[in-house]
Amino acid sequence: MTPNIHHEKREIIGERFELTKGPIYWLGPDLTLSECTVVISAAGRSLVPMSGQFINCTIQAKGLLKGVTWAPMKLKGCRFKGSFSGNDFGFRADLFDREKAGGVEDCDFSEARLNGCRFFNCDMSTIRLPLWPCFSFMDPLGHAAELVRREWPGQFGIVVEGLAKNPTGTVAESWHAPTVAEKMDTTVEGLRAALEGAPWVVM
Repeated sequence: MTPNIHHEKREIIGERFELTKGPIYWLGPDLTLSECTVVISAAGRSLVPMSGQFINCTIQAKGLLKGVTWAPMKLKGCRFKGSFSGNDFGFRADLFDREKAGGVEDCDFSEARLNGCRFFNCDMSTIRLPLWPCFSFMDPLGHAAELVRREWPGQFGIVVEGLAKNPTGTVAESWHAPTVAEKMDTTVEGLRAALEGAPWVVM
């Protein structure tokens, strides 16, 4: 039987906080980590954010961290390192009440690898995004129609068409060029050439 570990109603300051493989971790309610080093070896499906805040923490994914919805957590002044796939950051007004409680601000993702990760309802001017070979579409809902009219290499147009299908409140979407190129029948060079001419792309 898989053990459940509940981190709730706690304030942890200046410690190394490890989430290892095996257990299911319930983060919150009312969990506060401040000035901590958070090391995540657990799979994304083993993390269940409930409510709380991470303040000025370093969050390190030891493997590829997939599919974590950080919406219930407030992330402020945190630095992210490692590889993240399909993670959502920022509060979601379209989901359950606990997903409305979080947020992301003043966070640094410049040392992270983001692929298929989205940012919701936040001021992106306070967020440091990873640069090439990562790239990010800014305001994907507002610019999807114009972007889809452009020519894209391989099957990357499928990704661009998906921008318009994002939930309300999506303010940015980030991808990793080598991963995308491999899956979308194109090359990193071809992808870069197309993206360099596209508006509203950070790379």
